[in-house]
Amino acid sequence: MLIHRENSGKRWHLRPDGAGKVTGQLQYLTDMSLPDMVYGRVLRSPHPYARILSIHTEEAESMEGVLAVLTAKDVPGLNRFGIATPDQPVFCEDVVRYVGDAVAAVAADTPERAALALEAIRVSYEELVPLDSTDAALAPEAPELHEHGPGNVLHRTEIKRGNVEEAFAACEHVVTETYYTPRQMHAYMETEGGLFVPERDGRLHVYAATQHGYKDRMQLARIIGCSEEDIRVVSSPIGGSFGGKDELNVQPYGALLALRCGRPVKMHNSRKESVRAGLKRHPMKIEMQTGISPEGMILAHKVRITADTGAYATLGAPVLNFATEHCLGPYAIPNVDVEGVSVYTNNGVSGEFRGFGGNQAIFAMEGQMDRLAAIMNMDPWEFRRRNLRAKTDPGPLNQRILVTDGLAQVWEAMDRSELWQKRLRPQAAANLPPWIKRGVGAAIAMHGAGLGYGIPDPAGGRLSLNASGRIEAAFGYEEFGQGLVATLEIMLCDLFQCSRSDLSIVIGDTDKVPHSGSSTASRSTTMAWMALQRLQVPFRARVLEAASGLSGIPKDELATGPGGVWRAKDLACMEDGSEAEKPETGLPEITRNEDKVRVGTRSGGPAAIVSYQALVQQGEPEDWVFDTRFEYPTTPDNVVGGHYLYTYAAVAAEVEVNTLTGEARLLDTRHVVAAGPVINPMGFLGQIEGGSVMALGFTLTEDAVMKDSRYVTTNLDTYLIPTIRDIHASLEVEAIEDLPEGDPYGPRGIGEIGSVALAPAITAAIHQATGEWLTRLPVSREQLMRPLDVPLEEGVSHG
Repeated sequence: MLIHRENSGKRWHLRPDGAGKVTGQLQYLTDMSLPDMVYGRVLRSPHPYARILSIHTEEAESMEGVLAVLTAKDVPGLNRFGIATPDQPVFCEDVVRYVGDAVAAVAADTPERAALALEAIRVSYEELVPLDSTDAALAPEAPELHEHGPGNVLHRTEIKRGNVEEAFAACEHVVTETYYTPRQMHAYMETEGGLFVPERDGRLHVYAATQHGYKDRMQLARIIGCSEEDIRVVSSPIGGSFGGKDELNVQPYGALLALRCGRPVKMHNSRKESVRAGLKRHPMKIEMQTGISPEGMILAHKVRITADTGAYATLGAPVLNFATEHCLGPYAIPNVDVEGVSVYTNNGVSGEFRGFGGNQAIFAMEGQMDRLAAIMNMDPWEFRRRNLRAKTDPGPLNQRILVTDGLAQVWEAMDRSELWQKRLRPQAAANLPPWIKRGVGAAIAMHGAGLGYGIPDPAGGRLSLNASGRIEAAFGYEEFGQGLVATLEIMLCDLFQCSRSDLSIVIGDTDKVPHSGSSTASRSTTMAWMALQRLQVPFRARVLEAASGLSGIPKDELATGPGGVWRAKDLACMEDGSEAEKPETGLPEITRNEDKVRVGTRSGGPAAIVSYQALVQQGEPEDWVFDTRFEYPTTPDNVVGGHYLYTYAAVAAEVEVNTLTGEARLLDTRHVVAAGPVINPMGFLGQIEGGSVMALGFTLTEDAVMKDSRYVTTNLDTYLIPTIRDIHASLEVEAIEDLPEGDPYGPRGIGEIGSVALAPAITAAIHQATGEWLTRLPVSREQLMRPLDVPLEEGVSHG
């Protein structure tokens, strides 16, 4: 359920892609096929760390139906990829560094022949001892996995201010704890894949899921050795991503095979191959020491973050930046000593994932807050209030951030919520057997939006009146289930009072859209809103000027509306029909008489005086095209990775623990989110619900376990994502839509905020129910089990 603090008047808007998705009629990119296409497969290393001694492809090349066999020697350009640091080989030359590393690729006329061709490739390896942990990789005697060293460190971060050691000496209480978070899978329904089509004009058309079509185009051009304009990337619709398809996956292999064969190549990973080669959430070890005064004010905070980035970089460095920024929480702390390190290992590659390092850091920080409140014998929500940053305080990196009341608002809303008040009587709701225990916990978070200072973060869009007489909005974003197209429709209908049938939304096609930056970091909604605010003024002026010229009516008496341009007074009187597929009143019949426009209506009621179709015939097509380019707002201070815009959230959770089985069940959840105006209520609620379910798995069930740098969980039969049985909990979302007067940034993205604070709320609830302090996710059932003959109070760890 979605609760608006103020009645915004927003109505629920049917998703334009909804019917196609629920009926199975929508064609995803991996559903595409062409009559003459062939099938691509990749041969991946069976070893996490080994030298390649030889590769023999002759037998595979001679097999019937095999059109191409490729290895490193067949890459015409750069044999590397990586969205930030290109350190991952397209094909390994002499060393493999994890079990997903590509050694060769084949194309054949059937999937079965492609699989047989892989089996026919003979690769000789010299196995090496894998670095299966960050400790092993950081040991002085560890071999360097990459030449660019030093050691196996990808990236380091730090925040230093005040004098931490002196502050700890003055503290009344100090809590020291180490937290561990899991290697989580994205578990999108559509695994990686696509169709790669060489065109007769020499260009390559790539139909493959990504969250950044222009970045894929740049990387592929580097690999192929061609200009970016020689490649077209079509990247929507996508069957889920959550960050996992932000990096190249099958694209280099499909592209190279298609160019070698001269025929379309289809690639589609099996779930097992997706598990083996795909990105995961960074497992982190977070050591925290936090000290407070006798009054309960945080005086000192020391943090050490160690992230396992796996074999290659992708966005491991920015993820560590984000975790470092967010390990201080939304609190005012005068003395800080934070260091982070992202470490190369021979484990699976960790990279982009919803929350982007915030989930791990917030779990640890909020855990500290609950422990400190317990030591003080203070209400944990009141303890947080005492330490919250003021709205005019600098951000976590001591950078200037946009001033809002969001943090105080979410705290206050949660404080008065029925669910949080239930914490005073958690066992009172039902007749429970003695082994069933209930508790309520809460957490609070601020979460940065955008990529952060120092990282290129371009934005932009295009607004035009197209040849079909529709208002066309073009953005370089992708639709991967977040409801972007519906949100764009709502924005445009609000701006121009038009109907959905007047619109054309173009996204995810580098031949048709401007460079708008990535569909990541909770930025798309804000950037689209800002772009439309810039574009609507010149676009509307052009439309009204042309309509005035056709009708003879002064442009200040005109307004855009359903079907075309209206007399403003008629539009104001018309009943709102913006949700209809067609305008409720007929379009005018426009005829010329002595160079003037006479307007009539077919329905007899008020209507547009000039249709959009009639307008577009005036002037040249380029006269109706308006573009804008700008950068995502960042802090004016030169603080690398620092954010300027934040979204704020408070989360409460009620949990039931069966102490006989150790099962923890989520019974009730409340999210309070301060993210500016809710543009799309259905999309807003869906994002918070989806993020919450993903966080539930992160907390209770999900871990892509590796042993000796090999996946133990190789499929979804052993990797436990939440099912409908686990998601029956009540979920309530309160949206706080206030923004400061004159705020120029509009609605904030909420794709991640629903996922970042649930884990500490659940573990706090478990602690209230059982007395057990939890430091490792996912929660171990064994840790919550109690023998029948042992009273609950015995065997309880108080940390």
